[in-house]
Amino acid sequence: MSVGAVNLEAARNHGLSDEEYARILEILGRTPTLPELGIFSVMWSEHCSYKSSKRWLATLPTKGRDVLYGPGENAGVVAIGDGLAAVFKIESHNHPSFVEPHAGAATGVGGILRDIFTMGARPLASLDSIRFGPLEEAHQRFLLRGVVKGIADYGNSFGCATVGGELSFHPGYRNNILVNAMNLGIVEVDRIFLAKASGVGNPLLYLGSRTGRDGIHGASLLASSDFDEASAEMRPTVQIGDPFTENKLLEATLSALQTGAVVGIQDLGAAGLTCSSFEMASNAGTGIEMDLDRVPVREVGMTPYEILLSESQERMLLVVEAGREDEVIALCGRWELACTVVGRITDDGRMRVVSSGEVVVDIPVDPVAASAPVYDRPRAEPAGLRERQQLELGEIPAEKDPGGALLDLLSSPALCSRSWVYEQYDQLVQSSTVLRPGGDAAVMRVPGSARGLAVSTDCNPRYCELDPYRGAQLAVAEAARNVAVTGARPLAVTNCLNFGNPERPEIMWEFVECVRGMADACSALEVPVVSGNVSFYNETRGEGAIPPTPTIGMLGLLAEASDAVGAAFAAVGDTVLLLGETREELGASEYLARRLGWERGRPPVVDLAAERCLQEFLVEAAAGKLLRSAHDLSEGGAAVALSESAISGWIGFEGALPGAGLRVEARLFGESAGRAVISCDPARVEAVLHLAVRHGVPAAVIGRTGGDRIRIDPGVDVGLREAHDLWSGKLSEMLD
Repeated sequence: MSVGAVNLEAARNHGLSDEEYARILEILGRTPTLPELGIFSVMWSEHCSYKSSKRWLATLPTKGRDVLYGPGENAGVVAIGDGLAAVFKIESHNHPSFVEPHAGAATGVGGILRDIFTMGARPLASLDSIRFGPLEEAHQRFLLRGVVKGIADYGNSFGCATVGGELSFHPGYRNNILVNAMNLGIVEVDRIFLAKASGVGNPLLYLGSRTGRDGIHGASLLASSDFDEASAEMRPTVQIGDPFTENKLLEATLSALQTGAVVGIQDLGAAGLTCSSFEMASNAGTGIEMDLDRVPVREVGMTPYEILLSESQERMLLVVEAGREDEVIALCGRWELACTVVGRITDDGRMRVVSSGEVVVDIPVDPVAASAPVYDRPRAEPAGLRERQQLELGEIPAEKDPGGALLDLLSSPALCSRSWVYEQYDQLVQSSTVLRPGGDAAVMRVPGSARGLAVSTDCNPRYCELDPYRGAQLAVAEAARNVAVTGARPLAVTNCLNFGNPERPEIMWEFVECVRGMADACSALEVPVVSGNVSFYNETRGEGAIPPTPTIGMLGLLAEASDAVGAAFAAVGDTVLLLGETREELGASEYLARRLGWERGRPPVVDLAAERCLQEFLVEAAAGKLLRSAHDLSEGGAAVALSESAISGWIGFEGALPGAGLRVEARLFGESAGRAVISCDPARVEAVLHLAVRHGVPAAVIGRTGGDRIRIDPGVDVGLREAHDLWSGKLSEMLD
């Protein structure tokens, strides 16, 4: 960014408000230098400071019996037994992926990987939640192809299995796609490292790729503002990743941590050297002196401003015990990575940066980091929301062809198979994958242990748009249900909260309502939020905001990974049961959207007590080896869930759904929450029903597996082959 004199206009060009610039002048007692202005702009950006969301995030439950470290660290950490812990987090890389889909998505994966191994954990599994505009549009297909290739190229080359996620389409993402990346790693509980610049006099080491000009102001101006006509020209602000260097950085980092010489570590992500150094110093209550002449650069003539704000990938900052820096430098040199001392820790709480012998930055740490502005933005319910929530069942025409409706839903972009996506990912590297993509949740075997971890990402944006509070509750409930159907006990949550411009009262209202719903659901289900990310300004000027999208990443634990239950029917002649209560609910459903083009009504009722009972039943049933399959009911309802289990197992189904007094559409395609379909050996039915009674879970035998058709009373009789071909081929038909 070319800037002349540092003044109010320059501050505005950096995304700072007039009031914020006045506050900077008050803090410093003088006009800031250009590097100092850049530092304030990135550290006080929405992306780094959470200035519009911080007060509301504080209302989320973050503590629990398994939580070792919650929000505030690079990732959340929960104990999983055997002296091990799971480290996990989800983050957004939305705007960069819209500007340059391949590089944006790839570096999103790289960034979340570093968040995990910065804490001493070895990455085990990646997931992604990606959302686009209508697939019928050529540009959306271009974006989808680029994003998927970026995720695949980085994850496959790095060597971490990509095992699950979400893909959805909605006109609201046409001009602002979402790319949320999640990673899970494993660490010994006594080998966890934190982002603290501790120990006065200790050296500060730079490790990894050389610093270039890529990514400058990605955090403050690309990720903390909405799109306008200039956004398409912002490719130079998108970072370029190198997964092979990242793999070397992983090994060098973990090796350095094993020496015992490292006392603090932080990856260089958003805002690069600036954010990492300020956060480490703030966390430890110390200061830092840094010499930019010692920072390895890959371009000639880089200014202090550029070096401090560069978001070049594959870089780390380490604080090492004084006297042991040469040991760490020599060790890291084995991986052919730049590693050098660039500063030291001080006791005065200030950040001093020198370049060419001149002090270019001299500012206090805490007003920049811990004491950044916090806002209580105005809130107002969106106009017309109450009208859109209205839906009279009598308005809905009777479905004359239930079988045709089922095939239509199965072949829709919203519900068809995602195999075109996940078949591009290496799902098996490291040989820990137990349940692969395509079901409700992936299950990974914990290396060196019999335990398993189930992971899932979930959010229904239509629910959240029509009722943000209830929609967020349903996102948490479904994510927990998705890991529970595998037999895993839900442990904890990471979230990626994607919204429009928080300066608009209706957007802030949606955000607060979603956080409130999430907090209530997480408290009721006892799944604390241990990490996450807020992504605001997901909108294009004149085109409106994305639907509110609070993506939930859920982690669950199995005592025995071998007990994991898949979603596919597993044997002919098994008994199939429906768990939970079916209500006459069609509001906000995929059926209405696909068949009638309606996005109206309120999402299904949430009964969190019933959800918890269902999840406890599923975990105990799996541990008791009572189940052959289990599948969550969500978008598309019971008919779609039964069809997915049949198609995935290549085994037909014949049976009847309960609820004779309900509308046919609600019985087949209603999306009542708190439900699952399970199958078991007929000899185990009595035991399953007894366990359901003990947990207070409604359970009904609805049919049996077998044959080459899917027959569901009322009104569905379709061929298994036809359903399979329509469901499995849609994405490839449209994209290949």
